[in-house]
Amino acid sequence: MAGRFEGRTAVVTGASRGIGLGIAQRLVDDGARVVITARKPDALAEAVDQLGPDRATFVAGRADDVDHQAETVATAIERFGSLDLLVNNTGINPTYGPLLDLDLAAARKTVDVNCLSPLSWIQHAHRAWMGQHGGAVVNVASVAGLRPAPGIAFYGGTKAMLIHLTEELAVELGPSIRVNAVAPAVVKTRFATALYEGREDEVAAAYPLGRLGVPEDVAGVVAFLLSDDAGWMTGQTVVVDGGVLLNGGV
Repeated sequence: MAGRFEGRTAVVTGASRGIGLGIAQRLVDDGARVVITARKPDALAEAVDQLGPDRATFVAGRADDVDHQAETVATAIERFGSLDLLVNNTGINPTYGPLLDLDLAAARKTVDVNCLSPLSWIQHAHRAWMGQHGGAVVNVASVAGLRPAPGIAFYGGTKAMLIHLTEELAVELGPSIRVNAVAPAVVKTRFATALYEGREDEVAAAYPLGRLGVPEDVAGVVAFLLSDDAGWMTGQTVVVDGGVLLNGGV
């Protein structure tokens, strides 16, 4: 697939490590220029060194900060000449436990980052470039947004909202902008460590494919959804879960 994104520029949020960095790497490998974001400049600088400074740059900031969003979008256009692809990967899950014990302040922050922030990124991208030139967007949701997920129920609720926003935006922004989503199960990243650490074999036993995911598993699907190969797909949420939903798990 080398070269299929040649001449195109992507913004990938939350991409200093984990799934986001895996997506950015796949897009660069396929010919794109990328602007990656996260909060910590040092980690972003290391990621850019890995991706290649001629193909990648970074803007540090909070994903839900509108000034940071505007700066990142402007950087993509000024540095690389366009903003054709957007991946909303940033997500947080600061709470764990039953909904009756939920810290509502933390819940509001989770909605801001997991739901309102992706919408705001799309608004910025649309105003600055995609509204006139078209493009493709992928939102990173979760299987927790498709089934009840005890312990991470509110996180799942925000991902369900993101999936719905994906569908609504696909209707509003077509035909020139496609908006899709992916819904991964447990992927071996620092973000998901608490879900499998010390019991990976036990957790993986519920997966028909016999293992947990790795960032590259998600990155390949995201790259497909952004590519012209998915040119007649919009408003879809592609489950990337090793088959775990087939066994009734999340």
